[in-house]
Amino acid sequence: MKLVRYGQPGKEKPGLLDEDGKIRDVSTIVPDFTGEYLGDKFLQKLARTRLSRLPLVRGRPRLGAPVARPINYIGIGLNYGDHAAEAGLPIPKEPIVFFKAANSISGPHDPIIEPKGSEKLDWEVELAIVIGARAHYISERAAFDHVAGYCLANDVSERSFQIDRGGSQWGKGKGAPSFGPLGPWLATRDEVPNPQRINLWLDVNGERRQTGSTKTMIFNVRKLVSYLSHFMVLEPGDVIVTGTPPGVGMGMKPPVWLKPGDIVTLGGEGLGEQRAEVIAWRRGL
Repeated sequence: MKLVRYGQPGKEKPGLLDEDGKIRDVSTIVPDFTGEYLGDKFLQKLARTRLSRLPLVRGRPRLGAPVARPINYIGIGLNYGDHAAEAGLPIPKEPIVFFKAANSISGPHDPIIEPKGSEKLDWEVELAIVIGARAHYISERAAFDHVAGYCLANDVSERSFQIDRGGSQWGKGKGAPSFGPLGPWLATRDEVPNPQRINLWLDVNGERRQTGSTKTMIFNVRKLVSYLSHFMVLEPGDVIVTGTPPGVGMGMKPPVWLKPGDIVTLGGEGLGEQRAEVIAWRRGL
């Protein structure tokens, strides 16, 4: 299944995409795609539902992030060897873990807001894991049993905040509003039988910047879910962004940074596409 949330910010409703790619309203079955409704019990109930009997959503409503109000939004750094090389950093022996602010999450086509004082705004196409069942001290073998599904992510980063202003704490460059676009949909686990075979790409103003595949991840999905569960409790609805392939602005020579007016498009095989315009911060955003 492909789960979506549609409507204005803060008023999104849950939906499913039918075989024609149209949204069917499922709010009579689940109130929203929060963590408690992303477990196998509710997903199986949705899977048994005849989509043709559900209300068809007319028009082209705004899409929100496909998961609502996660407790934890976790990032993995330098999880592709060629990205580590372009950053001039060694390949990590264990996953590098950082946290993004949960309220940085935005819809797949919402604007990317350049924060006040920004100098080095960057892009990162990534595979995101959405947790479906509470995970604590789980094995790699059991990891998939705790995954609800996967979605496309852009780990938007402000490198001067991340690196130049006390680089031991990446979160400063990762958590601004709009720095966590997710979606357009959440592909449930059955839709993605092998998350290590997903092609990813990202363009800026129509020029290809990133091309990669999750098959080259240093630490795979099973490893990441299990590993994190040994340091924290992963709750249903939590989001893990799994690292980016090479081609980020920081790695170009000379570096290239996003600026207001730029258009960022990105996609992942089976995960859809995002398209967002970069805009400057102003009061009220």
